[in-house]
Amino acid sequence: MRRHENEPIVVNRDVKAVIIPAGIEVKLRTGSVGYITQALGGSFTVYVEGNLFRVAGADADAIGKELVAPPELPPDATDDQFEEVTWAQIRTVFDPEIPVNIADLGLVYRCDISKDDNGQRNIKIDMTLTAPGCGMGEVLVADVKDKLEALPTVKTVDVELVFDPPWSADRMTEAARLQTGMM
Repeated sequence: MRRHENEPIVVNRDVKAVIIPAGIEVKLRTGSVGYITQALGGSFTVYVEGNLFRVAGADADAIGKELVAPPELPPDATDDQFEEVTWAQIRTVFDPEIPVNIADLGLVYRCDISKDDNGQRNIKIDMTLTAPGCGMGEVLVADVKDKLEALPTVKTVDVELVFDPPWSADRMTEAARLQTGMM
């Protein structure tokens, strides 16, 4: 994906956005001017009128960007292939303030995938946040759910926000610690 950081934008239609870090849904109005501060995982963090907002990838066209195509999986995919694609989707979910995906941040505690008799899959995720009071928690949970529901053969996705054990930087991958300067 081409990086868009600091790229100017003009909102070309009213669009739902989430104010960061409060997690409150607002509407960015047509004609609002700003710039992209982060474009990762198909969603965008934009700076408009002195505030940061998250614009979902499904609304990328509202800021002049292309929609991200949903993932593909062969109909005869093995369980291992499905698990790989599941983790690849989880890695497209980014904290809107930190340019690291939630898997590498160590926020995903559990990812269980089961298959029913009809070949449909059910996914159960336990995840946490870097800080329990983060207003973006429900936004990240919804992002995980939406991205996993886009996978072929998925019947249900259950994402639970948990805080035990508490998150610590020790859960981050080495690459994530390096990227965030926490080495």
